[in-house]
Amino acid sequence: MEMMCRQCEQTAKGQGCTVKGVCGKDSNTAILQDLLLHGLKGIAFFGKMARDLGVKEKKADLFLIEGLFTTVTNVNFDPERIAGMIRKSYTVRENLKNSFLKAYKNKNGNDFSDKLPKAAEFKPADSLDNLLGQGLAVGLFSDVNINEDIRSLREILLYGMKGMAAYADHAAVLGVEDEEVNAFFYKGMASLVDDTLTADAYLSLIMEFGKVNLKCLEILDTAHTKHFGNPVPTKVLLGTKKGPAIIVSGHDLDDLKQLLEQTKDAGVNIYTHGEMLPAHGYPELNKYKNLVGHFGTAWQNQKKEFDGIPAVVLMTTNCIQEPVASYKDRIFTTGLVAWPGVGHIELKNGKKDFSKIITKARNLGGFKEDRIEKSILVGFGHQAVLGVADKVIEAVKAGAVKRFFLIGGCDGAKPGRNYFTEFAQKVPKNCIILTLACGKFRFNRLDFGAIGGLPRLLDCGQCNDAYSAIKIASALAGAFKCSVNELPLSFILSWYEQKAVCILLTLLYLGIKNIRLGPSLPAFVSPNVLKILVEKFNIKPISTVDEDLREALAGR
Repeated sequence: MEMMCRQCEQTAKGQGCTVKGVCGKDSNTAILQDLLLHGLKGIAFFGKMARDLGVKEKKADLFLIEGLFTTVTNVNFDPERIAGMIRKSYTVRENLKNSFLKAYKNKNGNDFSDKLPKAAEFKPADSLDNLLGQGLAVGLFSDVNINEDIRSLREILLYGMKGMAAYADHAAVLGVEDEEVNAFFYKGMASLVDDTLTADAYLSLIMEFGKVNLKCLEILDTAHTKHFGNPVPTKVLLGTKKGPAIIVSGHDLDDLKQLLEQTKDAGVNIYTHGEMLPAHGYPELNKYKNLVGHFGTAWQNQKKEFDGIPAVVLMTTNCIQEPVASYKDRIFTTGLVAWPGVGHIELKNGKKDFSKIITKARNLGGFKEDRIEKSILVGFGHQAVLGVADKVIEAVKAGAVKRFFLIGGCDGAKPGRNYFTEFAQKVPKNCIILTLACGKFRFNRLDFGAIGGLPRLLDCGQCNDAYSAIKIASALAGAFKCSVNELPLSFILSWYEQKAVCILLTLLYLGIKNIRLGPSLPAFVSPNVLKILVEKFNIKPISTVDEDLREALAGR
């Protein structure tokens, strides 16, 4: 069966994956994810109207978020688990539908009789083969009558909502949610089945999304700092220490917290991997003595890094690649992450029992000796940086700091990403580099020295911590009584998956201009939509390091 997926940066030939994604997603998985999205649109159709009548169902809110997060790149590759969510989407929708119909009749005195979109009438087939047939009928290009620009704008909005769903899910796990955020998922998803909306209407929705996603980033920041404390500058050892080991990858800090608690007296060392690196900066995580360091680099190197090591790996969110035979029996997933044939740790009564992987780690024996490479600094969230804002402002006014560069975003395997390493290396020594997300692994082991009593490289955290970078920029603008665009600040961003898309849309909502984006522009942005973005926000594809750096230093 033929798939069509173009939601990530590494899409085949810059156009779309039609057989198997670079991420490892096969056609069955891709087609079922399309069908799950179709089911979610049906939920949103009734859910939006129900909300307009004051009817809310918390279980439906969470399912809509989890369903969208499931379709983010590198999350769920298991057709059977996705099929189960598709069937559940029908139950969720029917419950919402009945609640809406009752509320509608109570208010209006008559039955609802408007025409329904196909997504609102969809009923899942019984067999997996028939589900696949249904999925093919609702894929990206299944409707040949949709205008190219409308399709592009719908994709931009959809991929933004997928990214926001990841952030909203992390916050929900920690008991924090927001009505504005929850409501927009219904509004945004319902708009994708509204054939009356114009390009201008979708552009307006996309800008509204950027605003709502800023709120979502804020509640996630609140959830993290409430549970784990405000990040503080912290040295992290790179390498391994002698003893049994569990390596935790992904993004979920609560999973790490539960594992640390269950292993604190078990003689098992816990390491972060990939986007979990910033966890070391949180006091309530760093207090555990068995959180000993960071192993490896970014997500795309895991096949090489996990091969042949005597350690267990736990994948907590998106980032998983197809496990190879040498470690498939010692990699585990949890939450929404799944891969066929890989052990999964389920949530039961609000907790996760990691005893299975702890026993596995002990039986493997672990690393035979200490092998520490060096240490690096993390923990420069907005509280930490703004705590020394007076030093930063003084350094700028004195001329010691000429410019700030935010060099961050997703990492990936596609050629061209060495641009970001070279750019960071060539940033003048009188400039400060802010970074976040896994793109920093291109250069965060390099020694950039210090300036004005501060490290020149300030790690603001995960992609989940984009709020910190926004807060820092806003505070500096306030201090200098200017707009963010008037600050000596340049945005050099790399993207890979949908969380990067939603952050970009928030930056556009905030009016940020002159963003350089790479290593390639999204395949889902049509020429006309790109023209609008260039004209309104002056978004630029990266070119050469020397040319881009010259323009940035000139304030362009």
